[in-house]
Amino acid sequence: MPNMDQIQVTVTFPGISDLNEFKRLLEPAFDLAGDEPGTVQYDGFFSQDGTEAVFRETYVDSDAVLAHLQNVGHLLGPLGEAGGGVELEIFGNPSADLEAALSNMSPKIHPFHRGK
Repeated sequence: MPNMDQIQVTVTFPGISDLNEFKRLLEPAFDLAGDEPGTVQYDGFFSQDGTEAVFRETYVDSDAVLAHLQNVGHLLGPLGEAGGGVELEIFGNPSADLEAALSNMSPKIHPFHRGK
């Protein structure tokens, strides 16, 4: 049975102009996320040409996403600038608090329907 509280997040940086600089700015996020107890998955991928980054993240619940945002939120501005913006997709049923915290990023939310 699927975990109805679990939140999956896809974060895309669609226009990286300097991959080395982007990776330099990114490293602290991985260090911080590694110690978060509610973070199940925090994986980063780059396009073959190095101009796009996609992050697949999974959290036990909305509170874990909020805790993650407290830890790494200060990095999103510089990463967004270096990455050509930030596109955010949420998969699951985020709490009202999480939706409010992310509202300025205009996330695309995909409520959970059914799963295995």
